[in-house]
Amino acid sequence: KPFEIVKFRTMRTTSSPGPLITGAGDPRVTRVGRVLRRWKVDELPQLVNVLRGEMSFVGPRPEVPRYVDMFAEQYRELLAVRPGITDLASMAFRDEEILLGRSPDPEDLYVREILPRKLALSHAYVRRRSFGLDLRLIARTVATILGWPRTGEETT
Repeated sequence: KPFEIVKFRTMRTTSSPGPLITGAGDPRVTRVGRVLRRWKVDELPQLVNVLRGEMSFVGPRPEVPRYVDMFAEQYRELLAVRPGITDLASMAFRDEEILLGRSPDPEDLYVREILPRKLALSHAYVRRRSFGLDLRLIARTVATILGWPRTGEETT
């Protein structure tokens, strides 16, 4: 069921919406927005979504309808699970904005390379989900936000 994700506004409001994908250096992102995004603070208001029962702490990240429609078959299983603030894909692609910012066509990179890998990781999470895995993902997410060294692992 579609719902609105609560986030801090990090981009300028304009009359034209612009691309759905945001890469590093996107001129629509404000100075304060860059800081909020760097430290993932823009995600904190999603705790409201958790309290409303729309999201959980850990689960496949929600995606905009356009991309869900493009990958409808792959999303079928994922849409049966409550979306989360963090998951395996979030950890693997924590520097996604940098990757997208380096690409001459960020949306093409996202659709052809990044999103299929995120989907595979989300499916892996759904198949293996457990309380222990959720605790490990929450710990890794906190460590990432605090800037602790990476372990180099893509899955837990």
